[in-house]
Amino acid sequence: MTNPIADPIVEVPDTDAMTPLVHLDSTPEGAVTVWINRPARKNAFDAATIAALHQAFETLHGAEGVRIVFLRGVGGAFSAGADLEWMKAAADWSEDDNRDDALGLAHMLKALHDIPALTVALVEGPAFGGGAGLVAACDHALATADAKFAFSEVKLGLTPATISPYVIAALGPRTAKLLFATGRVFDADQAWSYGLVDEVFDDAAGLVAAQDALVEEVALCAPGAIGDAKALVNDFVGQKIDRGLLDETARRIARRRVSDEGQEGVRAFLERRKPGWTI
Repeated sequence: MTNPIADPIVEVPDTDAMTPLVHLDSTPEGAVTVWINRPARKNAFDAATIAALHQAFETLHGAEGVRIVFLRGVGGAFSAGADLEWMKAAADWSEDDNRDDALGLAHMLKALHDIPALTVALVEGPAFGGGAGLVAACDHALATADAKFAFSEVKLGLTPATISPYVIAALGPRTAKLLFATGRVFDADQAWSYGLVDEVFDDAAGLVAAQDALVEEVALCAPGAIGDAKALVNDFVGQKIDRGLLDETARRIARRRVSDEGQEGVRAFLERRKPGWTI
């Protein structure tokens, strides 16, 4: 398989150092890691970082052969949330300016949510505010035991509005209300109990081992089928099981059966060989 990402660097420079705010690593198995690259700021958000993430996520929508996307912060911190300098500037903006700025974060999170490949947050250190929102917007989340989380906006007189759809979907309304209203800081084990994190590991080495295991799993799966399988959940969650839904499920599996991947997968199984998409 060719490298699924033609240009692995999203060139949006940091204001502190002329280095990419976000960079992408890819493997022949179709695994891509999106790195938030502001370690001196604990990978906190500002408008430029949000724009760089949005660009990276949009790139992954059309990247051929991508099966899984990992999101991680450089330097042992996932994301400390909003950058202080950015917050200072926003304090003097009008309501319209603040709405336009918030839409940047909202669209970035939607772009992450809509990536066809399986998305996995790899969390170390802080994941606060918008950083915790990134975790919720991913399909799966792994964390080290020292990770810390918070939706601390209420302590600043704000609310976690733009990240709320993803957090509510991940945690459920009751837990989301508690964490939004208190702004409490909670650890990785508590994040697991709330449903924000799916597995907790002792250290970064355990996180990387779990990442490698996931890559091995998805390398056996057809990239297009992964995207279509994920779409089943996004499209059918909460839907009434009626005749319309039955017809739609039948239509989707029929379309998969006649697809190139479906035809190749069934033939490979019957011929007792590996399908062409395996590495």
